[in-house]
Amino acid sequence: MDLKRLNHLVVLADTRNFGRAAEKCHLSQPAFSRSIQAAEEALGLQLFDRGPLEVRCTDAGAFVVERARKLVFDSRCLDRDVSLYRERLVGDMALGVGPYPAATMIPALITEIRTRYAGVNVRVEVNNASYLAEHLRAEELDFYVADLRNVPATSDFEVTRIGKLSASFYVRSGHALAGKPSVKGSELLPFGLASVHVHEAVLRQLAPVLGLSAGTLASLAVACDDMNLLKTVAMNSDTVLACADAAAAQELASNRLVRLTVEGLPPMFADMGVVSLKGRSFSLMAQFAVDYLRQWSTQQVDLR
Repeated sequence: MDLKRLNHLVVLADTRNFGRAAEKCHLSQPAFSRSIQAAEEALGLQLFDRGPLEVRCTDAGAFVVERARKLVFDSRCLDRDVSLYRERLVGDMALGVGPYPAATMIPALITEIRTRYAGVNVRVEVNNASYLAEHLRAEELDFYVADLRNVPATSDFEVTRIGKLSASFYVRSGHALAGKPSVKGSELLPFGLASVHVHEAVLRQLAPVLGLSAGTLASLAVACDDMNLLKTVAMNSDTVLACADAAAAQELASNRLVRLTVEGLPPMFADMGVVSLKGRSFSLMAQFAVDYLRQWSTQQVDLR
């Protein structure tokens, strides 16, 4: 069976509708239906149950589609890799990032690329891990960078750990807590906490430090994945900001933010990593970016 027909099976399984699948494959619906029927006849199996509202894989269909999906993906990877090899392309790049890397390591990476490879086009998607995972699977991204605790456990992803970004609590200069050599976690709560969206495990770990019952979740007064917005809120109100130290370095140096020493606070960090599709090789540009991010991480000096 040729790859084009295998791709038809995958698209129908994903869309669950003959009309939408035919449109996505740039075929008329009758031609697409004939392709699916020919596949079923060639295999001697019914691959899809045709319902009045949607199409679903049979058990046999799910078995075949799973393997067809891998073959189609491997074929696209081969075409792409051969093209890169033949033309020796550095290659344009699309990457996704979570809020912490967007505010810390990615500006340095993009600056380096613009300095060394001015002809390369780079597209950066800043979003949450679920969004980035979806678009990585759609092959719209070369890879994405995020806190590995937010990366779904799945067999189709490959993870390359970059390193840990230390994090702390910050308040504006002149804040009631700013002049204290140390503060209790319970003193933070009345002012409200601001942070990017974090894994529940982190909020549960913070609860006892903040004086809350063990097992409960610490609540965020402001949850947002835009670090610049969060820093602006902290610098213009009494809200306490939890963020990566590298993201607050400039504000700390200019005394717009003050780092707090919180009693009993365990080390806070974001465990950063590169997430890519398993089995897909990087373009030369993507490999440069991954290597640079690893180097950036190892060269970071603890800002404390």
